[in-house]
Amino acid sequence: MANIAVQRIKREFKEVLKSEETSKNQIRVDLVDENFTELRGEIAGPPDTPYEGGRYQLEIKIPETYPFNPPKVRFITKIWHPNISSVTGAICLDILKDQWAAAMTLRTVLLSLQALLAAAEPDDPQDAVVANQYKQDCEMFKQTARLWAHVYAGAPASSPEYTRKIDKLCAMGFDKNAVIVALSSKSWDVETATELLLSN
Repeated sequence: MANIAVQRIKREFKEVLKSEETSKNQIRVDLVDENFTELRGEIAGPPDTPYEGGRYQLEIKIPETYPFNPPKVRFITKIWHPNISSVTGAICLDILKDQWAAAMTLRTVLLSLQALLAAAEPDDPQDAVVANQYKQDCEMFKQTARLWAHVYAGAPASSPEYTRKIDKLCAMGFDKNAVIVALSSKSWDVETATELLLSN
């Protein structure tokens, strides 16, 4: 990697480690490889959101052209959010695309992602199924997002009704992750979720 990129990432890495947010356990970053091209980020689910209490792992890849081009970031931890793919973890956020500025840092990226969890943009979705649920039934969206936060990000337990539906389909021999995706995308209707699971 270009020397400028390495020096810059080393400095930003230290900035995150020394930040107030890191000391409050809100954001974190770790090295994946010695040459600073891949990092592992972590953000805490923001308070008063369905993600509260969850810890979200992020894959951060630093391009050769950093800081003139943004890092490539995706969620490793599964999440139910209109601007994040529930399948791949791809993120729809302007600063990771055309609104990136060389003055931005790893810390601003992590804090922007945390802010995105608190303020979804359903009209610019990465995941259309999630965005539709968000717009059509906000309460169901919150319950679904809370359940995903519990199952995948270690947040406190959520809706016992949703958990019962998951257990019911798992008892039929379906994979738990597939069951959660099917129920989430079929508005927690066991019958249509079962049809979806059988058609796959």
